[in-house]
Amino acid sequence: MRLLPGLAVAAGGLLLAFAVHLALPVVPVLTLCVVIGVVLGQLPALRERLDGAWKPGFALAARRLLRIGIVLLGLKLGLGDIVDLGAPTLLAVVVVVVLTFFGTLLLGRLARLPGDEPLLLAAGFSICGVSAIGAMAAVTRSKPSEIAVPAALVTLCGSLAIVVLPLLHAPLGLTDLQFGAWAGASVHDVGQVVAVAQTAGASALALAVAIKLTRVLLLAPLVAGVGVYRRFSQIEVTDAASAPRPPIVPLFVLGFLAAMLVRTFLPVPEAALAAADFAQTILFGLALVALGSSIRVVSLVRTSGRSLLVGLASWVLVAALAWGAVVLTTA
Repeated sequence: MRLLPGLAVAAGGLLLAFAVHLALPVVPVLTLCVVIGVVLGQLPALRERLDGAWKPGFALAARRLLRIGIVLLGLKLGLGDIVDLGAPTLLAVVVVVVLTFFGTLLLGRLARLPGDEPLLLAAGFSICGVSAIGAMAAVTRSKPSEIAVPAALVTLCGSLAIVVLPLLHAPLGLTDLQFGAWAGASVHDVGQVVAVAQTAGASALALAVAIKLTRVLLLAPLVAGVGVYRRFSQIEVTDAASAPRPPIVPLFVLGFLAAMLVRTFLPVPEAALAAADFAQTILFGLALVALGSSIRVVSLVRTSGRSLLVGLASWVLVAALAWGAVVLTTA
């Protein structure tokens, strides 16, 4: 029963996000969930409930439900979708992800961002936005405050991409298919990729989604790699020899891979895939309302100016690298 108040509030925020999305389809539901959560977190009258009665339900949404959503994300991707892209495109996607990840990580370290923020920002901007941040946070066991800022920044920059990238389509001289590839290789969230790429037509949209989901596939080895590093790092071990260590490969990552294999080798009905996609949106939406509520704008403005600069720099970095990769592979 103690979970119900927080879950009910998160569900209310999700319903409101759907309502606004129906009125303004250009704004993704998950982006609205973050905004609604942030608004809740700024209301002084709600502060006691956020830290009290609503906290258990919000904690469940921000962690357990988010991980289940990540597992369902695997049903979006089959191995055939990856093979069809061809070796040059696949190599370009891997290079863009790796350079963006380590470039953002370096920027975060140079800016002296606190805790795991550099790592979470790197995961979110290089792979798949909030989903990657949640997956990485599960391995690093990051605090909610460390998750909230990267989630807000990756949502902000992904939303900016919906407006900015279509305006650059013609000035950059990209064909429709090149623009679709650029969107898939540079925009963070799957929904945001769809919003950007659909402006160039159905073929561009299909290519963008295939490239985007290939980036999503890299989430599993990246998270597993960080898990291995954290488990055997001497820095972690010396903190406390008796402290529980993170698993080498988190269970939800294995679930993601299993879901991808199911999509590849089993005849999953379209109705089941649509239901899983809807369920994933619901789970992510509840999680983002909860995560957004932990953001305090006053504190963010005072202490996270450097985080904002790193986020914007990473957004420009991934867009530039993806544009270069598209030009080189389609020349």
